[in-house]
Amino acid sequence: MKKTLLALVLAATTTGLSLNASALDVDTKYKQTCFACHGTGAAGAPKMGDKAAWAPRTAQGMATMLASVKNGKNAMPPGGLCMDCSDDDYKALINFMSK
Repeated sequence: MKKTLLALVLAATTTGLSLNASALDVDTKYKQTCFACHGTGAAGAPKMGDKAAWAPRTAQGMATMLASVKNGKNAMPPGGLCMDCSDDDYKALINFMSK
């Protein structure tokens, strides 16, 4: 019984830490790679949290937004400023900024 309880507590704690670490990673990546433009609106970039500015982009769907990030669009260079981002990283950053 004690071993089972301990296993459940460890599993719950580990899961919570993983989710928190993931959220911190997105925030850190945003600050390191996206904030320069998306935090200030530089070069016409939609600012983080500006739902009106993001609406036409989100209406196009995630696949289109992902392609825009990877290939570059307007003043944004290919990959944005995140040279080590995976597709999942880009998607998480897009979701983070567009909410």
